[in-house]
Amino acid sequence: MSSCTTILVRKPNSTAIQTDPAHNLNVVEGQIPTPGPLECLIHVRATGICGSDVHFWKHGAIGSSSVTAPLTLGHESAGIVIETGAEVKDFTIGDRVALECGIPCSRPSCEACRTGRYNACPQITFYSSPPVDGTLQRYHVHPESWLHRLPDNITLEEGALLEPLSVSLAGIERSGLRLGDPLVILGAGPIGIVSLLAAHAAGAVPIAITDLDPNRLAVAKSLVPRVHPVLVSKDDEPKQVGREIVESLGQQASLALECTGVQSSVHAAIYATKFGGTVYIIGSGRDFQEIPFMYASFREIDIRFQFRYHETYPKAIRLVSEGLINLKPLVTHRFGLEQGKEAFEAASDSSARAIKVQILDD
Repeated sequence: MSSCTTILVRKPNSTAIQTDPAHNLNVVEGQIPTPGPLECLIHVRATGICGSDVHFWKHGAIGSSSVTAPLTLGHESAGIVIETGAEVKDFTIGDRVALECGIPCSRPSCEACRTGRYNACPQITFYSSPPVDGTLQRYHVHPESWLHRLPDNITLEEGALLEPLSVSLAGIERSGLRLGDPLVILGAGPIGIVSLLAAHAAGAVPIAITDLDPNRLAVAKSLVPRVHPVLVSKDDEPKQVGREIVESLGQQASLALECTGVQSSVHAAIYATKFGGTVYIIGSGRDFQEIPFMYASFREIDIRFQFRYHETYPKAIRLVSEGLINLKPLVTHRFGLEQGKEAFEAASDSSARAIKVQILDD
């Protein structure tokens, strides 16, 4: 007797998009994996390209995490359950699910897991973080405990966007944003714009947002008409950018959400923040950076950081399902799985004017 409940209709291979230590980007064919007793086989239908995916492809490393062998990319995914392991109880074939891709050890001896801060688990497995393959493939086996059922009014594209929304929700919560707080968001990329939507829903006002690209600022303005866009350039001095932010807000910011990780942008955030305010850094940047140390010290500006997220997916699903956050406009470019190279080119080329590129597989 088979240990799995199966569905027979499926494509014959598990096409995946991989990079390697030579910075190649390859569309490869592989075998369909078999789920274990507590796992589900997912037909991954929608996957967003994250900035980290592009970084692993172009640069081969993020911090100490390096590409040393062929690596399947992707961790912003949603799909359909097509096979269940023998002990799976919460999902059935045909369920539409979002994939949470940080899988902690969940051992009682692990303080991070025991206290609910599982993003700090030292044994966590994060799909697409070397050497663990990601979800940018047709078929992926996933633990049932880290699947989230999607309600009927959330599309698979929106389900894939729950991952960047989770990053933003973790930032909103950990930063301590309160109703009526004047806020600046630095960077109008996908995380910056999702943070804008979340901060607007949370009651921040007024809000300014910066970027080098006027198109991205226009998108931000179309989504939140009350936002104050601040166009910057790479040659701008951070102090000047800080002054422009303050002028745009009409006051100094209580909170700055820094979504780029770029040193000059971090500096501008500090210069735009009031005495006792907080600069909260969501973006990833160089391993070592300088900061205006004494400026921040004399003004008691807290500088805080974020590592992924925890317990955010259920909240993200509720916010989207109830209409408080509209993710649909973020997907600007769509490609098929076999068009992986073209998709990554669009995601990495500013002239493509992409906000979020997704790879879809019907």
